[in-house]
Amino acid sequence: MTEIILTNARIVAPEEVIHGTLVLRNGVVADISGGSSAARGAEDCGGDHLIPGLIELHTDNLERHIEPRPGVDWPHMTAILAHDGELASAGITTVFDAMRVGSIVTDNETDYAQYARALSREMFALRAKGALRISHFLHLRAEVCSETLLDELGEFGPEDRVGILSIMDHTPGQRQFRDVSKLRAYVMGKHGVDEAGFQRHVAGLKALQERFGAAHEAGAVEAAHRLGAVLASHDDTTEAQVATSAGHGVRLAEFPTTEEAATACHAHDIAVMMGAPNLIRGGSHSGNVAAETLARVDRLDILSSDYIPSSLMLGAFRLGTLWDDLPRAIRTVTDAPARATGLADRGRLAPGLRGDVVRVVEVDGTPVVHGVWSQGRKVG
Repeated sequence: MTEIILTNARIVAPEEVIHGTLVLRNGVVADISGGSSAARGAEDCGGDHLIPGLIELHTDNLERHIEPRPGVDWPHMTAILAHDGELASAGITTVFDAMRVGSIVTDNETDYAQYARALSREMFALRAKGALRISHFLHLRAEVCSETLLDELGEFGPEDRVGILSIMDHTPGQRQFRDVSKLRAYVMGKHGVDEAGFQRHVAGLKALQERFGAAHEAGAVEAAHRLGAVLASHDDTTEAQVATSAGHGVRLAEFPTTEEAATACHAHDIAVMMGAPNLIRGGSHSGNVAAETLARVDRLDILSSDYIPSSLMLGAFRLGTLWDDLPRAIRTVTDAPARATGLADRGRLAPGLRGDVVRVVEVDGTPVVHGVWSQGRKVG
């Protein structure tokens, strides 16, 4: 029997903060009680917070490790392990790794080659060998503006731990890139193309949307049902787009770009997820609605670290200050994402649930991770 006792801690339960003791036994939460414990081996937390392990629904972090520089294909095993370790160190114990499906094979100026199927197999081979510290699922980002989406989706089956499938339409001039100048800066900066190359890229995306858009959208919806994945929308901007998403059965809205869209999502019982970097920076790098704006009008349900893993913890504590309600804020990175993806065994500190726990101390108002347990095993 493996037992860990964490005492003299501020335990963040779903609705309150309890000063007391948390016991992990055989990988699950065994007991939560008020007061301190004098049991042999108990770890005195010195008044630090204990929160559930964070649950990350959308992160591009793995892609950053696979391709640390444009054109550099880093050895995948070490990249996956580095990604896994970085998330653990940030207090994330469950992740839905975002991988793009849908490639553009006729455009040599931008890197939209196929990679998700092979990379996911490498990841789960490491998981089967016990090499990963935290729990990994897949988040397939179905790119409508592509040539190979349906073929790539067809390579995945229900056994592949696909938890989320999001429908993305990056046609220039709408959704995330209503302001085409933002797209120009992104594409030219990331891929090093000139203006003529960018114009060819824009024309190509528009042609792909016109040719494949409807069939790819319908195919993505069907694939989500086949895979047993939660269907998500991406960058909804208008009430009409949200209505279409609701008609498809979308339950999760990634990064709606306007308050109008976020409000419509709530009307359709669709959970709204915003980026923690947006919240921390005070606005969207694409010029869209600020996460803080949605938080202030109760239109923000879930935070995602997006492209900075450490932002998830910082963002949650920022929300705790904004709302003057730390348990509510912590739910946006634990209980709410667990509920949105049907993970009933985690996301809260309660007896019988997974022993996913993070010890956090605040240093000059900034949360600092001092310990991470995944299923009762110390991983950070």
